[in-house]
Amino acid sequence: QPWRSPGEPQAPFSLPPPRWPVECEVIQETIEHIEWTPPKPEPFCPPMGPEQTLYTLSEEQGTVVYHSSPVLQGSRFIRARVGGAPGPLSSPAAPLEGPQDTTLLFESRFESGNLQKAIKVGPHEYVLMLRPDLYTAKHTQWFYFRVQNMRQEPLYRFTIANMAKPKSLYGQGLQPLLYSQQDAQSRGIGWRRVGTNVRYCRGSAGEPPTFRLSWTVRFPHDGDTCFFAACYPYTYSDLQRYLRALAADPTRSRYCTVRALCRSLAGNTVYLLTITSPGGTAGKRVVVASARAHPGESGGSWAMRGFLDFLLSSHADARLLRRLFVFKVVPMLNPDGVVVGNSRCSLAGQDPNRAYGRALPGSFPGVWHLRAMVQRVLAEREVVLYCDFHGHSRKNNVFMYGCDAGGDSTGTRLRQRVFPLMLSKNAPDKFSFSSCKFQVQKSKEGTGRVSMWRLGVSHSYTLEVAFSGSTLGGRSSHFSVEDLKSLGRLLCDTLLDFCDPEPAKLRQCLVEADALLQRQMGREPGSGGSWSDVSPSELESSTSGSDSSVSDG
Repeated sequence: QPWRSPGEPQAPFSLPPPRWPVECEVIQETIEHIEWTPPKPEPFCPPMGPEQTLYTLSEEQGTVVYHSSPVLQGSRFIRARVGGAPGPLSSPAAPLEGPQDTTLLFESRFESGNLQKAIKVGPHEYVLMLRPDLYTAKHTQWFYFRVQNMRQEPLYRFTIANMAKPKSLYGQGLQPLLYSQQDAQSRGIGWRRVGTNVRYCRGSAGEPPTFRLSWTVRFPHDGDTCFFAACYPYTYSDLQRYLRALAADPTRSRYCTVRALCRSLAGNTVYLLTITSPGGTAGKRVVVASARAHPGESGGSWAMRGFLDFLLSSHADARLLRRLFVFKVVPMLNPDGVVVGNSRCSLAGQDPNRAYGRALPGSFPGVWHLRAMVQRVLAEREVVLYCDFHGHSRKNNVFMYGCDAGGDSTGTRLRQRVFPLMLSKNAPDKFSFSSCKFQVQKSKEGTGRVSMWRLGVSHSYTLEVAFSGSTLGGRSSHFSVEDLKSLGRLLCDTLLDFCDPEPAKLRQCLVEADALLQRQMGREPGSGGSWSDVSPSELESSTSGSDSSVSDG
């Protein structure tokens, strides 16, 4: 029941292992990583110019040393099982010829892994190909794979040859992530930024064009087990471990219930958390939050993790939030995509964050059931805020997209901008208000943000977290996991400011938002000119909004 009061005993819920499409081979080893925050921020690396020659690297120039690509049984998903493909595993890696063979051993057949092929083109140089999202031929961006049999001394060069997007933060100082198992076990060091000579440039001249990410790196140890990733991984099993600890905690489980919103196409549970103080929900407004519609945007999961950590804490502000609101949280909307290591799509082979307007429960169950849940809630009470957590591969910092259709009053249009403006004041070294956009483009009608706004959620936002880091407040450094988690707490702080019965902060931000818009239009703040009849597109530059505008048209 949507309004069963937390505090009542909840039935134990099972956490079965992930279900995979039957075409996917899955290794038996459990992959887990420790959490770690670097002692000081990791600076962006100096951006390198594009390579002078767009030379072609192909299998003919090297040796395929790893090739793992599911043999799909058709053009669409058919069935799934725990553990993926039945029967013995194949051997996608070329066997070593002896102890002197220094060829790297690659592996990606684990949860959220993505590497399709590795070609050795030099003694310490490898060309890599990513696997497109399952049941599609595109969306190559997320990578996460294991490397073994390395030597400490050589400088290795890796080139991912089939990246999909023309622009990337890798061209502005973003570095890949490395995890050393030896360093984790002996020194407590987790994921860290690595790579010199990081370049992002045009690759093949074919259609559609592909783009090339390359970097050089020295491994910290001989014979280590290391991982590379595009962003800090956060898997479906990571979420399940978090929920298991939550259910076992007698304090936190008093004000949080965990239920199945629905099951995904593969049969994985889409979890719904209801968080509020025990003792009834009469008079309480609702806040709805979701994350991981796009599986390759794992930074959104870490921000969501910080949001949940704070809401479920004993902090006085967390207790106040639980007294004031009912929180309905879907921390992983697209578990299938996360499990198989997709960048953008679910097993329907399409972007779930373009499916809200036309979603069918049989094709996009998470999206359909989330929207239906919000409709039911709106029939009973006000939803004060919807926030969908995402990641962004082309713009630094954290920012939001809101909804300003242009037909509303000046006051309503200003209020759309107040929550992001408040968040920028609470997170001045992370959140960029100037990067926020409020235009409702036709191509974005199928997003969660616009769909919830159309249903009647007056303040509906997409939170975009850069894959890279911050250029604000004197920073020019990557986000750590701790930075990402702090965004969840800062979002909670901002919610209290936004809903404060004492209106001073709200009034101040309304005045400031008006002054900013007047300046954007070339007017003097306080000049009295109205902009209520100005269209949102005129108020904003023509720069592209969503991270998908290139790949999804």
